Amino acid sequence: MGMPITVDVTAAVDGAVVDAVFAYFESVDRRFSTYIAESEIQAINRGELTSAEYSDEMREVLALAKQTKSETDGFFDIRLAEGSIDPSGIVKGWAIRNAARIIIDSGARDFFIDAGGDIQSSGRNVAGSNWSVGIRSPFNADEIIKVIYPRGRGVATSGTYVRGQHIYNPHAPGRLIDEIISLTVIGPDVLEADRFATGAFAMGRAGIHFIERMPGLDGYVVDSVGRATLTSGFGAYCEP
Repeated sequence: MGMPITVDVTAAVDGAVVDAVFAYFESVDRRFSTYIAESEIQAINRGELTSAEYSDEMREVLALAKQTKSETDGFFDIRLAEGSIDPSGIVKGWAIRNAARIIIDSGARDFFIDAGGDIQSSGRNVAGSNWSVGIRSPFNADEIIKVIYPRGRGVATSGTYVRGQHIYNPHAPGRLIDEIISLTVIGPDVLEADRFATGAFAMGRAGIHFIERMPGLDGYVVDSVGRATLTSGFGAYCEP
């Protein structure tokens, strides 16, 4: 998936469970990667598949993308300016959520999955404490500017500080999003956090106000001058 993935299961589990999680992530990559010529998404972009031939997984992700586009007033849009579709803004959170279900189905309840900074945790760590997540400074990769304790909720961060200007505003595709640098969202699970983090980031400064209005979501945004703004409920996740 083009990113480091960490799976930490506190209790002793059959090694096959963790193997199944990584095998699942590999299968998602093979289906949805825009960098693999043989992937299903690339076949769709080349016009080689009709909608009737889409896999069930592709149908589910595309339906979620359509729903998110509606819920964000069009700011989340997987269709790029040149006409191809790229579901990367939703697939990662969807895949992490599904990987968590594989672990839960094994009977484990204490685990932590981190895929490129998008996180789903459950229960407690090996020390018996709540899992913690560090929000990295977008200006200094070695600095953690905020520590949060999601307590089983999902965490996702969108931004331009690692991959550059890869997120665009569909309503103004030629305009750079440069007034904010990173936006972290806490949601009921990592899928909800991920899909709304992407859409809200595309809104620029207005994104944190959108997150404030959304039931079940909280957020923390860092702007281009290093100023942080957080939603009214975000502080509850800063206490261990």
